[in-house]
Amino acid sequence: MTEASHTEPDRALKTGEKIQLTDPKGRMHTIVLAPGELFHTHKGLIEHDAIIGRTEGIIVSNTGGIDFQVFRPRYEDFVLSMPRGAAVVYPKDSGLIVTLGDIFPGATVVEAGVGSGALSMALLRAVGPTGTLHSFELREEFATIAAGNIADFFDGRPDNWSVTVGDLSDELPRAYEAGTVDRVVLDMLTPWNTLEAVSTALAPGGVVIAYVATVPQLSRFVEALRATESFSEPQSMEAMVRGWHVDGLAVRPDHRMIAHTGFLVIARRMAPGVAPLEKKKRPQGSPASTEDVDAWTKPEVTDEAVGARVAQGKKLRRVMREAGKRLDQEAPTPESNKATPESNTQASNTPGSKEDQ
Repeated sequence: MTEASHTEPDRALKTGEKIQLTDPKGRMHTIVLAPGELFHTHKGLIEHDAIIGRTEGIIVSNTGGIDFQVFRPRYEDFVLSMPRGAAVVYPKDSGLIVTLGDIFPGATVVEAGVGSGALSMALLRAVGPTGTLHSFELREEFATIAAGNIADFFDGRPDNWSVTVGDLSDELPRAYEAGTVDRVVLDMLTPWNTLEAVSTALAPGGVVIAYVATVPQLSRFVEALRATESFSEPQSMEAMVRGWHVDGLAVRPDHRMIAHTGFLVIARRMAPGVAPLEKKKRPQGSPASTEDVDAWTKPEVTDEAVGARVAQGKKLRRVMREAGKRLDQEAPTPESNKATPESNTQASNTPGSKEDQ
């Protein structure tokens, strides 16, 4: 009796792919498949050749008899394990940004604050191959890290993504004509400083959505949106995710949860020359004192003030080396000329200060 010839299944796991191994205790390990390589655990080895060419969703055993599930990493798995220069936008927030920001296939989207590239990946997925994403980042190091992570995630640098190193307020008018941008996503310390450029670039009905970390940032941005009289009444919110433990009749909330990570503010661009409807609200008591207003608006917003964690020194250089390492190629070096599909990173003389949370 002859055996059926082996045919490689669709979406077979290939050399160079990242996969995720999960043991019976739920511990996850991410590896890059390479012929002849071994994955070492504390209780045995797994041959990469036992996985290459097979489909995901299989079980493999190490030499110690311990079983592991094999899957490709999900977006969330990749984001939480990739090299970071700046804190990432968590999947619970990026999902809301894509949905409530109405990021659609074919859209022209501008992002300010590329950070480590996590949100950029979600936006690129949403706009699809017919849309474009143009990211603006103040720090060249973060642009390099993001370029490596994005290329790693998509198995190559997407043709419809470009990144400019520079201040959004200065660079956006140079990159886009008035009314030609569909969506603007702001993940930066002082988004209120960009509203003149953003309102000019956005098409009527376009959406601006900002991700900020603190209550003072939330208040300042909302009031700045209202002051422009170019946007609809802003919506403000935060998202909290609580898991549940389910084991037979033992069903209860998890003891730990992903609570506050940031606030989202969403508003839509009015037609030129049309003021938004004024929100009806109850009269307040006494107006805020000058001292209170100064305390709320005058101090400079910095990474330290909002508690943002940013890699520095040796750690930042290590992250820059690791980002995109799987592709065995360096992230494109930022250039001083206009971004092009061949070299989509643009340099500026703007001082390097973080533009991502």
